[in-house]
Amino acid sequence: MTAIETVAVLGAGTMGHGIAQVCAAVGCDVRLYDINEGAVGAGLARIQGNLDKGIERGKVTPTERAETLARISTTTRIADAVQDADLVIEAAPESMELKERIFAEVDAGAPTHAILATNTSSLSIGQMATVVADPTRFIGLHFFNPVHIMTLVEVVWSETTSDATRDTATDFARRLGKEPIVVRDAPGFASSRLGIVLGMEAIRMVEQGVASPEDIDKAMELGYRHPMGPLKLTDLVGLDVRLGIAEYLHETLGSDAFDPPALLRRMVAEGKLGKKTGQGFYEW
Repeated sequence: MTAIETVAVLGAGTMGHGIAQVCAAVGCDVRLYDINEGAVGAGLARIQGNLDKGIERGKVTPTERAETLARISTTTRIADAVQDADLVIEAAPESMELKERIFAEVDAGAPTHAILATNTSSLSIGQMATVVADPTRFIGLHFFNPVHIMTLVEVVWSETTSDATRDTATDFARRLGKEPIVVRDAPGFASSRLGIVLGMEAIRMVEQGVASPEDIDKAMELGYRHPMGPLKLTDLVGLDVRLGIAEYLHETLGSDAFDPPALLRRMVAEGKLGKKTGQGFYEW
């Protein structure tokens, strides 16, 4: 079983910076990659901000902050990030073409023992694995936003994933202080498939004037004890991201439950993408 001491995280954005942070916090040396210095610098700044807030709340000590940051190095070259990695975690945007291109480059530069993982929330693990020479070491590690706070990790295995890869990935998730669930490779896995159905129906309810976004969210938060309502969650994830996942699930599963409402398409077209643009179902 692979001992994971060095982790390459490909993508320093919304998910990648958080994945890098939690890996470094448990003692791993982390190589954080993105396409340019601005992107990796922004990711590192977000990690520093998370750790500063942790100190303010008494969750992180100044020593832990310093040690975590010392374990993270940055690069704009995939080859440099993966060359000595025991685990590679890709956290790029939800595009199969992009992810396949990244993993083809990873496969050429990573050690043969390294586990190759994708943070995709819905795309096929099995299809992605076809671009690497040894698909037995390929797996999904789907983290949740914000990574340093959310405890769930989906460990997604395909028909080609070896038992050793699955077990090592599951153990590593626990080492990060996460609670892993093991899911077979199927469109949307467990979390996105359930979450998107709820999110699309909530948007249809807004579209039909059933209730306000605030009251729809309150129904789920107070009536079903969800920590966050489906519309606020859609704003946090990004309306464009949820639209892409919904379109993929509608196409692959053929269920109208995943058919994106016209309201969602219109808001995305208008650039109302949620928290990242300051406007979605809420003003941020």
